[in-house]
Amino acid sequence: MSHADPSREDDRSKRRAGLMKNRAYHALKKLILDETIAPGAFLSERQLAAQLNMSKTPIKVALERLESEGFISVTPQQGIIVHDLSLAELAEHFEVRELLEPYVARRVAGTVSPEQRVRVEQNLAASRAAADALDAATTLWIDSEFHLMWCEFLGNREIMLTMQRLRDRIHRAIRRVTSLNPQRMLGSQLEHEHIAAAIFAGDGELAAKLSEEHLAYGRQLLVAPPNSLE
Repeated sequence: MSHADPSREDDRSKRRAGLMKNRAYHALKKLILDETIAPGAFLSERQLAAQLNMSKTPIKVALERLESEGFISVTPQQGIIVHDLSLAELAEHFEVRELLEPYVARRVAGTVSPEQRVRVEQNLAASRAAADALDAATTLWIDSEFHLMWCEFLGNREIMLTMQRLRDRIHRAIRRVTSLNPQRMLGSQLEHEHIAAAIFAGDGELAAKLSEEHLAYGRQLLVAPPNSLE
């Protein structure tokens, strides 16, 4: 008669719990980024557990992680509330990106492998299709992938993690601007093509310059007072 190994059962249980916590985190973050849960909304663990068909334990862990990343705040007085970024915070985020991304573009210029180039070209093709269809939601996720791929190709984990956090935090603001100015999708996509072409050609200085200009215009759209760009 065989007996189950308690240590293996315990390991499997821990893995399942870890997967559920990770699933809860990504599901909640997507609801916040897509603004299915709007900025300023009040949340409850019970409500979220029912919505995601999970127990409260992984929800609680996910909320703690989202709080540490600045997406929500948890206070005894107000409970759980979804944060939004102020204009000052948006400007600060872009300031960091304007330092990092041109550096990354300069460093990866001329180093892209054939396999990596295929990935970039696939991203650009998908971006063109989404922009032509004025599909803002799809365009934004493809846009994020474009910016993060170069960090991945550089191979600097700290830059990659920093960029991922910055992109996640400003995703909602970019989404709103894009919905108000859908033609920006086409302009941004063309700028991506020019940046990629400079990197493929090994022209690091041009790639960095184009990256700076791309981000500067994006910041202008996001941070400028309403109607100032009309």
